[in-house]
Amino acid sequence: MGGGGAREIAMKIFVTGSGGFLGHYVCKELMDEFGLLYDLKLITPRSKDLDLRKHFTFYDKPDVVVHLAANVGGIGKNDRMPGTLAYDNLMMGLNVIEACRLANVPKVVVVGTICAYPKFCDVPFREEDIWNGYPEETNAPYGVAKKALLVLGQAYRLQFNMNIIHPLIVNLYGPRDNFDLEDSHVIPAMIRKFHEAKAGNRSVTLWGDGSATREFLFVRDAAKAIVKLVNSYDSGGPINVGSGNEVSILELARTIKNIVGFNGDIHWDKSKPNGQPRRCLDVSKINALGWSATTSLEDGLRETYNWWRNSSYVPK
Repeated sequence: MGGGGAREIAMKIFVTGSGGFLGHYVCKELMDEFGLLYDLKLITPRSKDLDLRKHFTFYDKPDVVVHLAANVGGIGKNDRMPGTLAYDNLMMGLNVIEACRLANVPKVVVVGTICAYPKFCDVPFREEDIWNGYPEETNAPYGVAKKALLVLGQAYRLQFNMNIIHPLIVNLYGPRDNFDLEDSHVIPAMIRKFHEAKAGNRSVTLWGDGSATREFLFVRDAAKAIVKLVNSYDSGGPINVGSGNEVSILELARTIKNIVGFNGDIHWDKSKPNGQPRRCLDVSKINALGWSATTSLEDGLRETYNWWRNSSYVPK
């Protein structure tokens, strides 16, 4: 997509989920990347104005569509709302892809998830491993919905010659993340639990036994990766986006504990699920395009905690 210095050339990019965690950073990166090269218009509808679960059409044909909108949460939300997660994510993706087909949009980015990989998968996960088994049970409704969109995109590429790409993104974290204890992912949930336990001089209880491993990617790095793919990737095959570094939940908890300055006890509730046993991506494909994560986990965690601690969302 890149090239040229003629800012008078108009470019329209339609971003779903622009008001969300990742969407905020992607929009900023898109402006930084294309705003000086083109007369750029970012089209950023919010859910109150456009319900992506219903059929829609583009009235102003975009040059690029980046589909980020998702109904997603941590293991607790996955356990409580499997049907809603499956339906919402499948319908949103179906309608976005079909609208792009009808409008003949030149490039479509449908952001997928590491949750689509099999529960038991050789580490690091390679893109070709995605069909080697069923996802971890608590992730399956969300993961399979996203996986179905990969199939749809590849089918539309074959039949309608659409340029649809499918980045598979690992667990994200960073400033502006969701810190609601009911629906958040593991990092914001841990940060809040340790912070509040420190303030109340209490112990902390975490789910599982800490043995599961995860890979985490700082949200600004993820946004830069998506913009790189808008510019440099046109294959129908999925492409992994991650740091390439694996960390156990136990080690993660210890790191966050130290950053927060919590000195109390950690209790592991082994009656709760661990989730997928291991997660770590082979990121050689996107590294070959010239992108790699630049934010270390400890630096990213520290920035995330400092942002949340100083935000209006922190309970007083």
